[in-house]
Amino acid sequence: MLFRTRALALGVAIALLLAPATHAKSASRTLTLSQALSRAVASSPSLAAADREIGAASGRAMQSAVFPNPALSFELDNAFGSRSKRNLDAAETTLQISQLFELGGKRDARMAIAAAEGDAARWERAATRLQVLAEAAEAFARTLGAQRRVSELEDQVDDLDRLTPLLQRRVAAGASSSAEISRGRLATETTRVELAKARAAFQSARRELAVLIGETAPSFAAVGGDLSRIGAPPSFDGLMARALQTPQLTRFTAVMAQRRALLAAARAKAVPDITAGVAWRRYEEDRSNAALVSLSVPLPLFDRNQGGVIEAQQTLAKTDAERAASRNALTVLVGRAYEALRGSYEEARLTRGNVLPVAREAYDSIRSGYAEGRYTLLELLDARAALSEASLKEIDALVSFHASLASLEGLTGSALVLSRRDK
Repeated sequence: MLFRTRALALGVAIALLLAPATHAKSASRTLTLSQALSRAVASSPSLAAADREIGAASGRAMQSAVFPNPALSFELDNAFGSRSKRNLDAAETTLQISQLFELGGKRDARMAIAAAEGDAARWERAATRLQVLAEAAEAFARTLGAQRRVSELEDQVDDLDRLTPLLQRRVAAGASSSAEISRGRLATETTRVELAKARAAFQSARRELAVLIGETAPSFAAVGGDLSRIGAPPSFDGLMARALQTPQLTRFTAVMAQRRALLAAARAKAVPDITAGVAWRRYEEDRSNAALVSLSVPLPLFDRNQGGVIEAQQTLAKTDAERAASRNALTVLVGRAYEALRGSYEEARLTRGNVLPVAREAYDSIRSGYAEGRYTLLELLDARAALSEASLKEIDALVSFHASLASLEGLTGSALVLSRRDK
């Protein structure tokens, strides 16, 4: 399991960290994915609680092995009464020690329950670790995408600002009306509004990521990674085979062992225990002593723990159904994440390979033609808007790809080997 969780961290890191960030403010305040993952694991309250549960399970295992304590009793008879029993002259004093002996395998069943609970706690921690890593990687991808969106919109604002001198020259030359300057300014200010929204979204994503890595306020100004690296996902059947080996399902081995031990304990409870004792008795009347031996056994005439046995049997029987339900839920989650990954991969690949080059070529052509008077401002702004839309769609697809990748690696417990056709 340690290998799998490390593989998860490595897998997403390969997807995002093979190239340096292009929007980092300073190296000391730029958060990398590997740093985010290690901090998330170190500061996760869920993992801390899981560790405490493992510690509690070890305490239960220790306690389950102990034997019942012996009992020491003292009795004083025939004293402080009336007549000849008024004082201690006729008293009988008894000092007894007794021990309960558990029969029917109660102690072994108790120890088996505690051991299975410890195994279940460790499996639960492994599943929690995968979830923490996946959530942190997903939040990192969304933060990186929000950061890139800000950068893209800043470039768009700068590009639109550079149109202003060109518009002014055309108006001064009488080639365009003064209304075109207002149209150009409108396009610029509209993009500035989108930039402000993008910056707010980045700050929100940054704060969310900070919480996941244990910070009350972000200590980093930017995140570092290469969002553009993508690859074709492997087959669904292979991913599903890995998912079936994750702690979400393998923990049912420990659950089954625990419930079998509970059934054994319920059956053992029907076997009565024996309490044996030895005593020393002093007779003050004739100053004599005597030894006593006692043995007591409950008679299982009414309570043989019949209901407890039935409960344990039904609890054990439902384990297979619970495992099947978890498997079905896991299959749905893996399928959903896989289709999201595949869909976002195709969207990013096609946008990058087909849409963006055409949009960029059209914009460059219309921009140069506008300076020569061959195109109108409306055509230029439409071309700029088409290029902007394509660029932002690519960013959205890349964010969806890496978020889905993180989710899939969390569900399968291992790194995905992606085709390197697209880099």
